[in-house]
Amino acid sequence: MTVLVASRARSSPLPDMMEQIADPDCNLAVWERAVPFALDGLLADWPRGPTRPDNLPKDVRFVARVTHLQSALVSELDAAGFPQTSQRRALIADIADLATRFGAVMNAERLLVRLALVSTNSCHKFHADYVKARLITTYRGTGTQWIEGEDAARLADTCEPAQINTLNEGDVGLFKGKMWTREPVIHRSPPIEGSGEMRLLLVLDPAPEPASQAV
Repeated sequence: MTVLVASRARSSPLPDMMEQIADPDCNLAVWERAVPFALDGLLADWPRGPTRPDNLPKDVRFVARVTHLQSALVSELDAAGFPQTSQRRALIADIADLATRFGAVMNAERLLVRLALVSTNSCHKFHADYVKARLITTYRGTGTQWIEGEDAARLADTCEPAQINTLNEGDVGLFKGKMWTREPVIHRSPPIEGSGEMRLLLVLDPAPEPASQAV
């Protein structure tokens, strides 16, 4: 059973805040930033509504080496139906930059990349991830939510948290998981089903080497 504990979050508008995740006394490092200006209008023409339209791009999920991630992302976005725009090029550049930073912090050469359009209550229950650490950023919509302190203990007693913290659109959060600490960050996706909101979410996880290459 997971012990639900305080998040011990740290935040800064400087990108080197991501390095704080290596500190044993920090299990949530937040780089406070706005969505890059070059991405403005990326989703402007995509419809909002209670259900996901069929003509929206498909979700992207793949594993790649950090050094090859940008070229792999181009192919994956093509296959998913992301339109060829200047905003898409900026999105690719931003994801590649975040992957490079995250890979360096985690000493990970391979990453699992997930880019998803979310309009439901996906992962709406508070939980901790079974990973060493996870990078999460929301390019559009409500950010990931987490709890800390007494609220985590209240949740363990099946009580509702008194305060729920929410990442801002554009913020980059590094969440420690169960594979790194006995005190992982307790978080959830914001419940948005039926609201008409559409989120564009990026998730990066360290990925192991293929078994055939493991030493």
